Amino acid sequence: MPLEEKNFPSSYVLIIEDEQTIIEFLRVGLAYEGFQVEIACDGWSGLRLFNAQKFDLVILDLMLPDLNGLEICRRLRSANPDVAIILLTAKREIPDRIAGLNLGADDYVTKPFSFEELLARIRAVLRRRGRPQEQAIVTAADIMLNCATHEVHKNGEPIDLTPKEFALLELFMRHPRRVFTRETLLNRIWGFDFAGDTNVVDVHIHHLREKIGDRAKRLIRTNYGLGYSFRPDEDDPLA
Repeated sequence: MPLEEKNFPSSYVLIIEDEQTIIEFLRVGLAYEGFQVEIACDGWSGLRLFNAQKFDLVILDLMLPDLNGLEICRRLRSANPDVAIILLTAKREIPDRIAGLNLGADDYVTKPFSFEELLARIRAVLRRRGRPQEQAIVTAADIMLNCATHEVHKNGEPIDLTPKEFALLELFMRHPRRVFTRETLLNRIWGFDFAGDTNVVDVHIHHLREKIGDRAKRLIRTNYGLGYSFRPDEDDPLA
């Protein structure tokens, strides 16, 4: 069964963050998912950008060098009641996190985080705000993946996947034929601050192949020297 692909309107995202590692991590990941991204490295620049154009979503770090993140959140919500706001917080910032939600933020993500966790929260808040997003159910090669319920079936039979295996399969199924390096998969699934070995990717993909019945590696291909790709519409294995 071929993968069903739909084109959704691009969402405009403003990132207000001062850590360059996180900025690049978010910029690359969101652009890859089709979002239009603007970056502000401090609070005042973020407010100027926000007032200059219309955004669907703001990703706001609460700890900025020039302006309190809670004050920025208050101003954003006051200027546009419809914009979605997701806070980036540290574990120790529980009072600020609660205050941010009380000021109108839609959700928060605690550092460190994986891109797939953030992406799931982005989809959820945009959906609640009435912004059309990707379909919840994706099908390919007799596999049905339900992102809303985190259920996977093949030929109608349920498959029990770990959260990491589910995130890998969803990424592959939403981006058929694209080659993902191990480093990209680590950033996307494990997070930008993951300090382990890239072999963890190979282990999880091995288990995922076993669970979806892909022992011949016809679906999840090994592209030697590059990484992995999902090929639901081709018959001859590359590995």
